[in-house]
Amino acid sequence: MKGQYSLAMDSVNISQTRTIVPRLYYSNDLLAKIIDVLNKEKSKVKKSNKVLVSECNDQDPACIRAIDMERTISFSLEILCFTQKRLQTISRIDDIPKIFPSLVPMMRTISAQLVDILPESSRHLSELSVHLGSIILDSATLTTAQFDFSHSNTESSLMLDEVKLMVDCKLSKQYPHLDFL
Repeated sequence: MKGQYSLAMDSVNISQTRTIVPRLYYSNDLLAKIIDVLNKEKSKVKKSNKVLVSECNDQDPACIRAIDMERTISFSLEILCFTQKRLQTISRIDDIPKIFPSLVPMMRTISAQLVDILPESSRHLSELSVHLGSIILDSATLTTAQFDFSHSNTESSLMLDEVKLMVDCKLSKQYPHLDFL
């Protein structure tokens, strides 16, 4: 991953981009660590749920909570993997104001959903959203970019809805005998 962010510039002071590149690396490393934790947690929850679901019905509160936890972790993981792919597409500083603004609301949404399940990951996601926000502002300053936050919010909402449908569909296939999915 090192060396990926060179952030080509045309007419902007190259020295100003040097403050962004280390934060991009840090953000990408932090995101990778969060994804790793969620992958491990998803694996544990999935194994646990296979046993639990085979022994309960769709009215059992413990079963409902367990499936909801798996849904939340799966949803979070999908969004974070999408985010990671988007981060890896950055090659120019003027890409940042186009790509990042919709990512910050998604990070905050995921952080809020994980706060009770995985508080440490939630805290790291909050930190990540702050880093991405500062990178957005600095890159916009350097490139004189303007934002349409309503467009960014709409884009992030659409992505969250799309991933939620995808995760719900996967869980319905994984647990076909449960009606509450």
